[in-house]
Amino acid sequence: MKSFIAFVASIVLVLTISSMTVAPQSEGWVSLFDGKTLNGWKAAENPATFTVADGAIVVFGNRAHLFYDGPLNNHNFKNFEFKAQVMTTPGSNSGIFIHTVYQETGWPTKGYEIQVNNTHTDWRKTGSVYAIQDVKEAPAKDNEWYTQHIIVQGKKITVKVNGKVINEYTEGADGRLSSGTVALQGHDPKSKVFYKDIMIKPLPD
Repeated sequence: MKSFIAFVASIVLVLTISSMTVAPQSEGWVSLFDGKTLNGWKAAENPATFTVADGAIVVFGNRAHLFYDGPLNNHNFKNFEFKAQVMTTPGSNSGIFIHTVYQETGWPTKGYEIQVNNTHTDWRKTGSVYAIQDVKEAPAKDNEWYTQHIIVQGKKITVKVNGKVINEYTEGADGRLSSGTVALQGHDPKSKVFYKDIMIKPLPD
């Protein structure tokens, strides 16, 4: 009887620990992509670059940017965590813009680009705060899903890939952090990149 009670107690303990480690991951996170449509997003320059297939946003075509334009926080975020599953294909380049704003043409001029590039010829690799604080070695592989996690808090940007901190950048007084939306980049017709499970977690000011 004592051994049975001990067995039950051990199961309860395992379940308790599991719930403690899993539950917080979902707290405060809000999905920005329904896996089926581009509702809540607004494409600029070449909208055909962005399609949806198999639960993912497929980025493939001429230069374009896809801005979150949905109702959450009126698509304006200051401090937040952003997380997405990303998969690059060989030789592809893309990016995730933060604190940006919808722009009809060209590369977004507001905010920062967090690079998505594992094997493209551009030496600035995944996790770079593009042209500000760059990463020279790709932390992920092509044709494999990986998690790209961006945390913006005050003047600091932290980039994680698969849970590992890849880049930490704290800007000076003349930095670009303010507030704004997020956007996905279509870089060029030869680049094909996939995004899914796109989530954001607003943080207190």
